[in-house]
Amino acid sequence: MEKNMKFPVVDLSKLDGEERDQTMALINEACENWGFFEIMNHGIPHDLMDKIEKMTKGHYKTYQEQKFNDMLKSKGLDKLETEVEDVDWESTFYVRHLPQSNLSDISDMSDEYRTAMKDFGERLENLAEDLLDLLCENLGLEKGYLKKAFRGTKGPTFGTKVSNYPPCPKPEMIKGLRAHTDAGGIILLFQDDKVSGLQLLKDGDWIDVPPLNHSIVINLGDQLEVITNGKYKSVMHRVVTQKEGNRMSIASFYNPASDAEISPATSLVEKDSDYPSFVFDDYMKLYAGVKFQPKEPRFEAMKNASAVTDLTPTAAVETF
Repeated sequence: MEKNMKFPVVDLSKLDGEERDQTMALINEACENWGFFEIMNHGIPHDLMDKIEKMTKGHYKTYQEQKFNDMLKSKGLDKLETEVEDVDWESTFYVRHLPQSNLSDISDMSDEYRTAMKDFGERLENLAEDLLDLLCENLGLEKGYLKKAFRGTKGPTFGTKVSNYPPCPKPEMIKGLRAHTDAGGIILLFQDDKVSGLQLLKDGDWIDVPPLNHSIVINLGDQLEVITNGKYKSVMHRVVTQKEGNRMSIASFYNPASDAEISPATSLVEKDSDYPSFVFDDYMKLYAGVKFQPKEPRFEAMKNASAVTDLTPTAAVETF
């Protein structure tokens, strides 16, 4: 609990008042030393968040719970006896917002749920872009630099992973989601405020990300580490399972365009950079097979295309 109390929580409403400088400094410190922070008073209506939560949990109960239980039986996970390291205890579906929405193609969604998710996605997209400009300000980059870096010729990609982590009878045997860093840009997470589970790795310890009502958790992906030349870091995180409670997780990923050329910002490089330059789609093709491995070999592999084949594929991943 003591470590939880130190987790950076940012009140965005203070950006408009006398505490702006302190708030910007808190965001900068969080990006440098945590790779995560939690925001309050972010402008997304609480009633919309409540509606999304209610409908997401109802959708799982009606359409996904039985499928999840069938999956457990098919993989022999309904009777865990030994630790499982290559499967995640989660039920998931994906929504793509940009460059083209797939909301109308997702089966079993009510019109009300679709409409609410579209509204929520648009508000998160705007929030992501506002946050990127705050990072630019802290980094001394011109306003819009990060958005432009993500744009490519097709505009950014933006999608949402909707997950439920059901109760697990033996949480010590399997993770809800194995440890990884996120490949993309900036991630905005609306998580369950009653059932915990998200943890990040800091200074060798796994730290709980506190579930706060109506908050949005922000974390930085690999692309921001590269563009900031390591000033800001992507951080390993995971979801642990719980014996009781079904944890909801709605993670939205604001990522570069597939053809965006990613490289360290020139103004943030004093001499030579240790970080590679690459096309985002090439990075995602590599990441798709090695998501649950450390990021450093990925960066090294991108410096030398021939080294890409030396990494052992371990997982498939949605790239939006």
